[in-house]
Amino acid sequence: MRAALAALLVAFATLAWGQAEEVKKPDPAVEARLKALAEELRCLVCQNQTIADSTAPLALDLRNQIRTQIAQGRTDDQIRSYMVDRYGEFVLYRPPFTATTALLWLGPFLLIGAGLAIFLGIVRRRRTETTTPVEAPTQQRRTEIEKLLE
Repeated sequence: MRAALAALLVAFATLAWGQAEEVKKPDPAVEARLKALAEELRCLVCQNQTIADSTAPLALDLRNQIRTQIAQGRTDDQIRSYMVDRYGEFVLYRPPFTATTALLWLGPFLLIGAGLAIFLGIVRRRRTETTTPVEAPTQQRRTEIEKLLE
């Protein structure tokens, strides 16, 4: 039983080391460009991480694709457009401001503005309610109140 458990742990440990050896002898200039580009691209598996931060196998493949394209002499813009053509604008961690992404960029500001307008409306309404003078009760109303209190 212990031997089977030890073998299982060793098998899982090899998965962790497999990600660490992406490149045997990395070129610092290529790795710097790769890191800058990888920070701009979203991991399609994790969706809340960049491919630089992700340990998913797809992120590893995307980093290797970027390395290959850098070695082929492509510019950063060409690599970004290749990724967008292949995976859609969702792959960009900061999508450009277009008609389709306008709500994404303006939505938070619109929600804050709407919340502020509602808040100011409530404050104004309460101010007018509290500043309205209370009329003194008439003699007839006073007698009704006294009867109710008895």
